[in-house]
Amino acid sequence: MYLPDLFRVDDLPRLFALMRAHPFATLVSAGPAGLIATHLPTVLKDDGPHGTIECHVARANPHWKQLGGETLMIFQGAEGYITPNWYASKAEHGKVVPTWNYAVVHAYGRAAAMDDVGWLRRHVGELTTQQEAGEAKPWAVTDAPESFIAGMARAIVGIRLPIARLEGKWKMSQNREMKDREGVVAGLSRRGAGDDREIAAIVEREMPPRR
Repeated sequence: MYLPDLFRVDDLPRLFALMRAHPFATLVSAGPAGLIATHLPTVLKDDGPHGTIECHVARANPHWKQLGGETLMIFQGAEGYITPNWYASKAEHGKVVPTWNYAVVHAYGRAAAMDDVGWLRRHVGELTTQQEAGEAKPWAVTDAPESFIAGMARAIVGIRLPIARLEGKWKMSQNREMKDREGVVAGLSRRGAGDDREIAAIVEREMPPRR
């Protein structure tokens, strides 16, 4: 990914925090038929120096059969449109254009298919626990009949991706003057749609300390 130093984030805890807050990722790899992408929920584990991603696909999905080379997994964080109307500099000289603010993490490695029943049952249980954590009465795999779960497990294949390299990009108005950044924070807070308030908080956090 194009990664200017101004937007680069290398801090591992910060990268992990985005990946865990936005676990629905895009798996991309190349095989004999060319590029293939699958959108799927993930579990990020602390195994290894850069962590390990575990996920699964439908057995009918040919993606798992094409793994072997380098794999990319994309985690999309907060994102939103930035109108130049929010910039103080618009009134001064008008030399402004629209843009998009966003945070994203790219994880690279060599993924492997996991077809062991024990591995799949553990993974599905961990994924369920992760996603049900906010429920008043969390659903558990054991709530469904064992024969049904066994059949569902046969219909999926696991994927394990030990992360070899991570890239983080937080494009959050760092290239604008302080007065324009303040305008972005105010504009996002007023609009309040989608990820606006989260983006406003990040833009504010990225501002240099006032002297």
